[in-house]
Amino acid sequence: MTQLSDDCFAFGGKLMTTAEALALLNERVSTLTETEAVDLSDAAGRVLAEDIVSRHNVPPRDNSAVDGYALAFSDLSADEDVTLRVAGRVPAGFAPDMQHKPGDSVRIFTGAVLPDGFDTVVMQEDVRTDGDTVTIPPGLKQGSNARKAGEDIKAGDVILHRGHRLRAQDLGLAASVGQHSLTVYSPLKVALFSTGDELREPGDDLTPGAIYDANRFMLAGLIRGLGCSVTDMGILPDRLDAVCDALSEAAASHDLLFTSGGVSTGEEDHVRTAVEKLGSIHAWRLAIKPGRPIALGQVGSTAFVGLPGNPVAAMVCFLKFARPLILRLGGCAEDPARTYKIRAGFQYSKKPDRREWVRAHIALNGDGQAEVRKFRSQGSGILSSMVESDGLVELPEDLTELQVGDLVDFLPFSEVNV
Repeated sequence: MTQLSDDCFAFGGKLMTTAEALALLNERVSTLTETEAVDLSDAAGRVLAEDIVSRHNVPPRDNSAVDGYALAFSDLSADEDVTLRVAGRVPAGFAPDMQHKPGDSVRIFTGAVLPDGFDTVVMQEDVRTDGDTVTIPPGLKQGSNARKAGEDIKAGDVILHRGHRLRAQDLGLAASVGQHSLTVYSPLKVALFSTGDELREPGDDLTPGAIYDANRFMLAGLIRGLGCSVTDMGILPDRLDAVCDALSEAAASHDLLFTSGGVSTGEEDHVRTAVEKLGSIHAWRLAIKPGRPIALGQVGSTAFVGLPGNPVAAMVCFLKFARPLILRLGGCAEDPARTYKIRAGFQYSKKPDRREWVRAHIALNGDGQAEVRKFRSQGSGILSSMVESDGLVELPEDLTELQVGDLVDFLPFSEVNV
């Protein structure tokens, strides 16, 4: 296993822009896990650890795309019907042992190999048959309904690249060239904590001043959605010795530690002190909203991420910063999440020099055009806003006033598998 360098997350600046933070992660973080071979049927969601090079053409030979009749284009007329003899029958799955003779056609079925000399296929619906002859009308183009060998993939092509997270269509492509197993990166082992004496497990009774722990379950779902193995470490009490012991024990058997809350400088925020005692920590003061400093560091040689305690801030910071970090550590070459330009259906004012994410849903305006509309409350503790929204409107640092109808960058939750 590759270990992180001691100063991997060090940053000496004051306020960091989003672009600077992501560039720093991309520059300093590399793959952390080992590799393993898995069966193709078990590879969905895993990250490729090597390029896949095809050893075969796909399709392997010229074949028919339809049920119909194969013929040589040279036997057709541009102006008149042509009647050809049906000299044979070619089903799929067999190698035909025949060659073209002038005036011949063959009955052929979808996927069947074209015999030598036959280069065009006419659909069965477009012909007239009479005994062992078939009549073809004019107008058929050379090569119609015929698939060429290697038109999809040629032997020697790189069909999938190292660092690619495998989707269903990727598995189909790998199968089409005969791959039965793939070399992938092992899942990151992530330990997940919540901290705070005020937290209770869902289902327990709430005493005065207590709240249910939502962040741990939300973050576990997000982390597992990236293909990681998550160990739920429960709720840590507000005691430095307990936090130190738990983090130290988890670091010995995990690649990455996650907490939410407890990384500020308050008297009861013991996570930051514990991480500094056991390793190193850097609080990145980001010019963003929602969110507070993200704490990145190491417990020994194990990476540590401390997210804000407010649930919306925790989720937004996870999607924008922790998610790319996990993908890099897990072997992904890049974060595939994309934003889309869409018209704003709301007005908004913001401070300069700060990037903001506004929770919004997609709706149709009076002209039938799609627009994004702001959720009624943008407080960082309003977790229901993440449920009822379709994604995040991203407002750049230099924007101060947004008007209805302006184009904005919209990150759909579907782009980050949420």
